[in-house]
Formats: sequence, C-alpha cells, structure tokens
Amino acid sequence: MRILVVEDEKKVASFIKKGLEEESYAVDVSYEGEEGCYLAETNPYDLIILDLMLPKKNGLSILKELRDKGINTPILLLTAKGSVEDRVAGLNAGADDYLAKPFVFAELLARVRSLLRRGGEKSPVLKFADLTMDPVTRRVTRGVVDIELTSKEYALLEYFMRRPNQVLTRTMISEHVWESDFDTFTNVIDVYVNYLRNKIDKGNEKKLIHTIRGVGYILKEQND
Repeated sequence: MRILVVEDEKKVASFIKKGLEEESYAVDVSYEGEEGCYLAETNPYDLIILDLMLPKKNGLSILKELRDKGINTPILLLTAKGSVEDRVAGLNAGADDYLAKPFVFAELLARVRSLLRRGGEKSPVLKFADLTMDPVTRRVTRGVVDIELTSKEYALLEYFMRRPNQVLTRTMISEHVWESDFDTFTNVIDVYVNYLRNKIDKGNEKKLIHTIRGVGYILKEQND
C-alpha cells in the first residue's frame, strides 16, 4: 500500500516515513503544499497524511481541491491545530480522520490501518483460499505453515490479497507497492513475484500466483 505524507517538519515527516516503511508501506514525502497537492493529484495513493499548516499551500486548501476534483483517497489530517473548530473544519472539508500533534505512533498506525480498511471487510485479517494475512500481527500462513516475508514481499502480497482474482499489471503494482522514484524499466517486480512464489506456492499442489503473459499477475485459485 502506498501512502503520501505532506508534512513540512522534516523530523516529523522522517519519523512517520520510517515507521510506516517498517510496517511494509511504500511512502512518498512532500515538505510543502503545492508539491504535495500535485503528487496527490497525479499518483494513485491508498492514503494521504496531510498537515494543515504548510508553506505555499495550506492543508485545508489541498483537501478542498482534491475533493472538488473527485479524488476520494482517504485523508488523515495530522496537525498541531487541535481545537474542536479546527477538527470540524477539516472533517467538513472532506477529511476522513484527524490526529493532533504530538501523537503516539501506535495510534497513528491504528488510524492508518482503519482508513485503509474503509469500504472493505470489517475484519483486518485477509484470507484467500488457505492463505491468511493478519496486518496487525503481520503473520502470514499457508494452511498451518508460517511464512516469513521481507517488508517488500509482505507489501506485495498484501496488494495481491486486497485484489484477488484481479489482473494486476506491473504499472499498477509499481504504483502501489513502490515509491515514486521506482524505475519501472527494471525487472524488480518480476524478481519479487518469484520470491513470493517460492514462499507461497512452492511445495503446494494448488498454485495461487499466476502470470498473465504480456500483462501482469493475478492471485487466483488454480483450476483443477
């Protein structure tokens, strides 16, 4: 899952980016409003963490502009302005949640997970066939076997499991699992899909990760 953080305090932005990356999210960061708004408009983010007090363009203006353009990406406002009036203004402008500084990262992470589940299953546990992923504990199992994954392998598998039976192109995968500076002309995606296959499908009669030649990949149950 790919997240945009628009935060002008570099220490705060770095803290959030590091923490989210440790949870296997791909994270882009902008330190000012105009660039942040441009990134939000031109990239398919799964979530935006947006500060209100930003140089060049404030967060409330960005929020209103994105909603006016029909961009419905979940937005979490993160700011030092924590009065009731500020919260109401942000939520009325289209924000999905609000967290005041200073904050505990565990609460931020819980709110991020909650927003990413919006419109999906209420249960945080993802299941497909005999494959199970718990985003809270980060435990992945195939049947009764625990599967150890690297951060990027985990992020890739989560993207597959949130879109089962859907053909995912390499462009779609790069946009949601890798950061904005990812080189789409490399074979890194194919390499990581093979890593996943070796851990998910190797030794199992029914394969779950399939190649759609010339297009991309799909997570589906193998036909008998």
